[in-house]
Amino acid sequence: MKQAPRQTLTAPIRRIRFAYVALFFCGWAGVIGLRLTWLQVVKRQDWVHRAALQQQRTFEVAPRRGVLYDRNLRELAMTVLVDSIYAVPSELGENRGSAAEILAKIVHADPTDNFTSQQQMLARFNASRNFAWVARRVDADTATRIRELNLKGIYTQKEFKRFYPNNDLLAQVLGYVGTEDAGLGGLELKFDDEMHGAPGHMLTALDAKRHVLDSDEREPLPGENLVLSIDANIQYMAERALDAQVEKVKALHGTVVVQDPHTGHILALAVSPRFNPNDQKHMDASVLQNLAVSDVYEPGSVFKLVTYSAALDSAGVEPTDIVDCQGGAMTMYGRTLHDDKSDHFGRVTVQYALEHSSDVGAAKMALKVGNEKFYEYMKGFGFGDRSGIELPSETRGLLRPPKKWGATSILSMSIGQEVGVTPVQLVSMVSSIANGGVYMPPRILMQSTDEMKGDARLQPVAFHPVNQLPATLPDGAHRVIRELTSAKMRMMMQGTVETGTGKLAKLNGYSSAGKTGTAQKIDVATHTYSHTKLVASFAGFAPVSNPAIAVAVVIDTPTAGSEVSHYGGAASAPVFAEVAQQVLEYLGVPHDQPLRNKKDMKAPVEEVADSINDPGDLSDMFAEVNNLPADDPLRAQPVNNANPVSTQRLADATLATPSERPYTPPVRSKGVIDLLPAKVLAAFKANGGTTSTMPDAVAGLTAPLHAPLVTPAVQAIGHNAIVVDSTRRVAVPSFSGAGLRTVVEEAGALGLRIEPVGSGLAREQVPSAGAMVPVGTEVVVRFTR
Repeated sequence: MKQAPRQTLTAPIRRIRFAYVALFFCGWAGVIGLRLTWLQVVKRQDWVHRAALQQQRTFEVAPRRGVLYDRNLRELAMTVLVDSIYAVPSELGENRGSAAEILAKIVHADPTDNFTSQQQMLARFNASRNFAWVARRVDADTATRIRELNLKGIYTQKEFKRFYPNNDLLAQVLGYVGTEDAGLGGLELKFDDEMHGAPGHMLTALDAKRHVLDSDEREPLPGENLVLSIDANIQYMAERALDAQVEKVKALHGTVVVQDPHTGHILALAVSPRFNPNDQKHMDASVLQNLAVSDVYEPGSVFKLVTYSAALDSAGVEPTDIVDCQGGAMTMYGRTLHDDKSDHFGRVTVQYALEHSSDVGAAKMALKVGNEKFYEYMKGFGFGDRSGIELPSETRGLLRPPKKWGATSILSMSIGQEVGVTPVQLVSMVSSIANGGVYMPPRILMQSTDEMKGDARLQPVAFHPVNQLPATLPDGAHRVIRELTSAKMRMMMQGTVETGTGKLAKLNGYSSAGKTGTAQKIDVATHTYSHTKLVASFAGFAPVSNPAIAVAVVIDTPTAGSEVSHYGGAASAPVFAEVAQQVLEYLGVPHDQPLRNKKDMKAPVEEVADSINDPGDLSDMFAEVNNLPADDPLRAQPVNNANPVSTQRLADATLATPSERPYTPPVRSKGVIDLLPAKVLAAFKANGGTTSTMPDAVAGLTAPLHAPLVTPAVQAIGHNAIVVDSTRRVAVPSFSGAGLRTVVEEAGALGLRIEPVGSGLAREQVPSAGAMVPVGTEVVVRFTR
């Protein structure tokens, strides 16, 4: 049987199959195209970034921080290259734990440094795949030991490290920097932006095995270099003398400032104790503060230089004029101002009153000048304002305007109380007297430059004393007193060193001039003065006829030795003598006096004490802190009893505010106004005073005593504070014939307070013996000889 022929596909069927295949391939190509578009167009930047992470590594290249030079171009702070150790955790793999253990045994030398501990190191390894620090800025020996281990995934990198070649020299002025090269104190903080520079970048290409193929580097811009007015040699002399004295008298701390009186340049600024900025791990936070500009103290008798300068310049006073010191006691509005217990001056010359630091004499000088004029002179000498010195955290100090003064504030301010000053303000005041009467704002920065040491464009500026002011005065400079007044003050200040309270400031072969000061520290709980804690100071210059340097010395709370040895004439004047003697010899200043032999130099010097007065309540001075600028360091410091009148010590005034005690002024005896010198009376009337309102300056020795009105209140116990209880009364004992010490001890045992008038033995008292009074009552006792 014959088979039928096989049926072939028709044309329509072939076309349909072809269409299906073509459609499939078109769809496939479309999907690939869309995917490629998504990857290469939409997600391009993401994949480029991923590729860069695998193929490239970018390093930020730190800039070289600027160098700090002294005026002779000696490096005070510089930057050196050191090794830092880092790891690539992805290369460590499962060996991270053992690597951290091995590395910690080498780099973790300081138990207090948690950054290099094994636990912290392992935590960093686990937190990152590409980079983790092992240790920063290690020494050369440590870096060598790490390289010798040849551990996979462990590498070294060069970093800049701040280095202070003189260790603690000028520490508070220079400051220090942190791990990330940021300034954290002193000039390092003040000029951080200028000295830091601009960082660079290095782009490195890597192969699959992370070998470097190529790199592209953008150089960093180094920071600016600063040339200071400091002379490192003079700084060393000042620090050595200060450290020895602080140790000798067992003081809390001390400050010495050496200045060129004709330019205002600071040649040395020493604070003791100091810190080593190279060893930040063991820094003591209590010594980081630059007390020369950021803390204040009451200057005491040193401030009498302002008082006498104002009197000579504006009130027609002459050094040879006679002032009646009234036996060492003066009463005004119920307050008695005393000279030192060993001083009972009568009618003496103005120069003698300054040389022997009579408080009564200074007070009468201030009364001649008047409130407003006296305030203008204080401001003219730079007190109550920031000096503008190129150091961070400078305070303007404490100086209230006359409208905020109390009835007897002018007496307090005339002897350096109720004002707060810094050592830099103090030395600038003395420089103004030394240079002919012109206030030159203190400066510590001479220039900022891009040049390095060795560049011909940068030359040292060695200090050579000159006896004239610059032809063009800098901004902020102004005349305070006449040149003739300056000459008279220099002569009187020389007498203070030759025959007065500053005998220990004498130099060998050089004349010197200055003024001692001793101030009681303030108890914040009671707003009164401590009777045991003192601040001793001395400020002066040398030589007298041609001043080359001005020096201010402040010793806070000397404790070793007798009470007199804590005064400015004994605690601070010797530091001035040692520093000034060495500096003048170092500068090659010609001698203006005969040289003395060692026997004469060792001759005993009679110690003369400064007067110390307790004006009582200081609430107004504490309240003045609230008027300081928001950035003033006195507004927000922690409590620190080691500092004289610092922020919290004043800001805590509300903790134990003493009660207001209305006072009944003593009855003035007939004709007491006539006892005042004619010039005092004339100056008082010229400033608006009348005899009907004239304060009784001398009635304390002749007028009958009147008891004050006592308003009992509760006060915190501590130092001079007591508990006053109106429900408990005690009998007033009889003090007749007793000395001051006995009177104070007997009254203190009963909870009574004493207001002494005069000196000698007790002859009269109010309230009278046997009167029943509340605990805390103030008993006025007159002492006569």
